[in-house]
Formats: sequence, structure tokens, C-alpha cells
Amino acid sequence: MNIKRRSLLTGGSAATIGWLAGGIPIPAWAQAGKSLNIALFPEPNSVTAGAGFTGPALMVLGNIYDGLLRYDEKLKPMPSLATEWSVSNDQLLYTFKLKRNVKWHDGKPFTADDVVYSIDVLMRAMAPRMRLALQSVQSITALDSHTVEFRMKEVYPAFLGLFDSSTSIVAKHIMGGIDLTKPITVAPVGTGPFKFKEWQRGTFIHLVKNEDYHETGLPKLDNVYWHIIPDGASRAAAFESGKVDVLPGGTVEYFDVARLAKLPGVTVTTKGWEKFAPQAWMWINHRSPLLANVKVRQAIMHAVDREAMAKVIWQGYATPATGTFNRHTPYYTDKVASYPLDVAKAKRLLAEAGYKGETIRLLPIPFGEAWTRMAEMVKQNLTQAGFKVETISADLPGTIARQGGWDFDLTFTFLYQSGDPALGVSRNYISSEIKKGSTVNNVGGYSNAKVDALFERGAKERDPAKRAETYAEVQRILADDVATAWLLELNFPTVYRTKVNNLISSAVGLNDSLGRASIS
Repeated sequence: MNIKRRSLLTGGSAATIGWLAGGIPIPAWAQAGKSLNIALFPEPNSVTAGAGFTGPALMVLGNIYDGLLRYDEKLKPMPSLATEWSVSNDQLLYTFKLKRNVKWHDGKPFTADDVVYSIDVLMRAMAPRMRLALQSVQSITALDSHTVEFRMKEVYPAFLGLFDSSTSIVAKHIMGGIDLTKPITVAPVGTGPFKFKEWQRGTFIHLVKNEDYHETGLPKLDNVYWHIIPDGASRAAAFESGKVDVLPGGTVEYFDVARLAKLPGVTVTTKGWEKFAPQAWMWINHRSPLLANVKVRQAIMHAVDREAMAKVIWQGYATPATGTFNRHTPYYTDKVASYPLDVAKAKRLLAEAGYKGETIRLLPIPFGEAWTRMAEMVKQNLTQAGFKVETISADLPGTIARQGGWDFDLTFTFLYQSGDPALGVSRNYISSEIKKGSTVNNVGGYSNAKVDALFERGAKERDPAKRAETYAEVQRILADDVATAWLLELNFPTVYRTKVNNLISSAVGLNDSLGRASIS
């Protein structure tokens, strides 16, 4: 397999270099100058805010739309559409002053009414992460055309962490008349540094410079092309040939990163994921009678070789997770039940659980070769421990349908923890977020009233020490229960050419930084 793959890689590079150097006209997306070419996979379902919530979708739409705030690598908020903000002493009133003379891509003025609609209507209806956080918000009011007031029902210390580009501010005059119970089909119109130009399905998404961007001198690029390349070897070949300048984290197979990094004029960075703190795990379907038995879930944890996953599959660009919190997420603790690789113990737990050889249906995610190999390794690990495992194959729409329809026993995911347990962790475990059709919040159907209460308490506690105690307790319970089969903390490497300057300029990386990037 490796020989064939290398042949494809070498042949593809040579062929592409031929048209770069020869007399064949160079396509627009490959021309030198102020065009940036980026690999993208999998193809988003939408790049309109409110409709696109996959990682690739957020990466594109985060450069079309702005959030109220940006965040540095220490997660400190910085201005974006909001120029300043204040918090009352009782932490129940947040007031944002908005930037003036900002225009939507269609030339209409940006106002506070757009912010109110975006957060109070669109995000409450369409954004799983925001929907939970906004339960603590009593009202959102436009005090004048450039001032927005958020009045809280209760203290919510994570509030200022909500407003990155994934919480996109949209144009009320475009989105306000849309029926949000139906698929959103309008073209994306934002205030961001780039305008949506064209989408050739299966080929590329083209963004162009916003000449009226509200930050002086930005953007520095004229075009951004997101090239949809389904195969990992082809993405690596496209980078080697010069077709693409940037391979975002997760788009190139990890065994290729070290090789590509040795090419002249190439840089690798893991920056730009600080706010996301991505974590990979397997959803466990707690609705299954077999998996409802905690000893079976504990057997799964002891059977899976997370160290090998990190070293072999992810080539060191991942760290075995110690529990449900990423170690970069505030209030993380490793003082929880551990599940080291122990096949003999897994077999004993299965025997104690009365396992009779029932089949476990394992649903991979079609996000590239690393995820395919993850599924292969898990199946092998579980089989060695005595489980009978069937792998279910599905394309991305089929995988989404099966996950949202609860049609699996084990399935993979990776989700962002978003800089605070109240923003990116609790939604995966609280029972109120069990909603058929959702593929991002508590897909496994885990339910524990004490965990619900602890997450609610932690979200409202203003004393950091008491928050730490609360979240330590919830981590211990989740580990004891094996609420999910946590696997890895992901350290996505972005591979890019050194001619690209300032590619990463915030804690969400490519999701909002291209407006500040340039090509030397």
C-alpha cells in the first residue's frame, strides 16, 4: 500500500510541476501574488452562519463573518466588531460598544440590531454551544444603534468567551425573514475581511478581498481559494506541487507532516487551536442494553491502546487523554479513575458483565486516513479483548444521519472545548442536550442527575476555587461512569509555506486570521 501511495504522490507532483513550469497556462488559483490557496476536507455542507457548524465550515465562514471579539493565545478577549465592553459589579449586565462605519458585504450598515438578531434569534435556534450558554441570558437589547446590552438571569463567568468568529454576527436584513425550521440556503454575507465569490462543489470555494473592510490596511490578500481535495495523498501532492500553500490541521496525514516539514520554505505550527482544545473520543450509545452496563464500558477503556494511537497513527501530534477534560481546558484535573491498557482486565470485566458475544457496531468518521486507522485499531483492540465488532461504513452524510439517529453502538468524534467547561464540555454530558438529530451534543445519551447539577453549579459559580472543586467532582464521576470513551487530545499541525506571513494571529487560528495574513 505504501509503495502505491508513494508512486501516486511522486507522479502527481511531477505532473503538476510540469504545467507550472511549462507552456500550459497557469490557472487563476495557482498564480503568484496575493492569492492564498488552502486545502479543505471534508467539504462543508454550508458556509452560511447558522447552517455550517463542522470544523471546515467554521474555518471558511470565520473569514466571511466577524464575531464581537477575537482572542489571543492566552484566551484574553480582543476587539473585533465590539470596540469595548464593560461588566457590572454583580456580573449580571454586560454592555458592548460596537464599531462604527462597518458595512455588510452588500453595502448596508452594520448596527446593534444585527447583533441582537444574530445572538438572540439565530444562535438560540441554530447553535448548539450557544443555545446552552444563552439559557443564562435574560434579555439582549439594542440601547442605540451601536450599543448592545446583555442582561443575565444569573452569574455566568464564561460569558466573555462566547464571542469568537464561530458566533458569527449576521445581517438581520438578509437573515431576519428566514424560517429557521427549514434549511438555510441564502448565500453568506458578512462583515469579514473576505466576501463569498463562488463555490464549485467538489472543487473549490473562492473568497475575494472585502475592499470596504473596517480595519485599515486589511485584508492584504486579494483572493483565498479553499481547494476541496478528498484524498490525503492528493492533498500532500498538491502542497508539494505548489497548488496549495496551506494544509490546515487535520488535512494531511500525520505520517506525511515530518516529510513535508523538511521541504525548503516550509513551516509547521500547532498554534491557533488554543481556544478550541480539540479532544477525540468515542460516543458510547447508553441506550444499548449491553453498553448500559458500566463494566462493559470500563472494559472498552482498558482494551483501547491510546498510547499507540498517539504515537503510531497521529505521529506524536496527539496526547492520550486522561479524562473528559482536555488538559488545556480551565479546571482540568488528572485526579480521576485511570484506565491503562490492560486486555486481561478488560476480559475479566466482560465476564463479570455477563457478555454473551453480542455484536458492537463501530461507526468510523470519514475524515481521512488517520480516522480510518483509528477505527481499525479500535476494532482490533476490542476483538483482542473478546468483543465481537462490526464496522459500519458510511459516507459523511450517512455518518451524520446514523449519529444523529442514534444508529450505532460506538462512533468517533472530535469536538472543541472552547476555553471553558461551561462552553465546550458540559454540552456533551448533560441530559437536557440529548436531542435526536444532533451530532454534537450528548450524542451518546448519557444521563446523570448529579452531573447535570454539578455542571449547572460550575457554570454559575463566580469563585474560581469553588468552580475548580465542582469541576473536579464532575470529572471524577464522568470517569467512573465512562460517560464517553475518551481517546486523545489533538494537537493539529498546520503546514504552510514560509512566504505566508502572520497566518495564525489568534487563538482560533485560520478561522479568523486570514484577513491579517500576507504573502511575501
